[in-house]
Amino acid sequence: MNVKQAIALTGLIAAIAAISPLVFAQDSGWYVGASIGQSKAKDTCPNTVPVGVNCDDTDTGWSVFSGYQFNKYLGAEIGYADLGEFKVSTSGTTDTLKVKGSELLGVGTFPINPQFEVYGKVGVFFWNVKESCAGTLCPFGSQNETGSDLTYGLGAKFTFTKNVGVKVQYQRYKDVGNEATTGKDDVDVVSVGVVFKF
Repeated sequence: MNVKQAIALTGLIAAIAAISPLVFAQDSGWYVGASIGQSKAKDTCPNTVPVGVNCDDTDTGWSVFSGYQFNKYLGAEIGYADLGEFKVSTSGTTDTLKVKGSELLGVGTFPINPQFEVYGKVGVFFWNVKESCAGTLCPFGSQNETGSDLTYGLGAKFTFTKNVGVKVQYQRYKDVGNEATTGKDDVDVVSVGVVFKF
């Protein structure tokens, strides 16, 4: 996703937010939350790891987020996500990728009943990838890349009270990294989280 597409998505969300709050007075409001789960880099490790190579493509990922629900079907969300680190080691050399960034998303919700709902989200992930290499076979010390690409996810939320709920979510972060330096990868995160609505 390029800068023009990111700006267009931001403008779309801002336009939705500008619609009269009187129309969306019911089922609207601010919320904040946090989630934690397992992240997996899809292409860091080959299907068959060669003898003598240790490859770790999973880690703990977490995020914090805040959003506004315009009505019971439509909302917008901003957040910060740390997707963890992924390592490949061989012959005394370890190459490590650390992935984190901020995100801007539109959220569509489908209520099943007053307590349970499913949702989908799509938006932009503004990523930062830091690659560091330690050992005798390193062609470089460290590299740092930034950029933006598509992210999307699906989830379900159960509301215990008027203000507190829990959610289970799958989210994919597409094409994270720079092909020429750190390499590109898709990172999947399966998480559980808590949501507080105001």
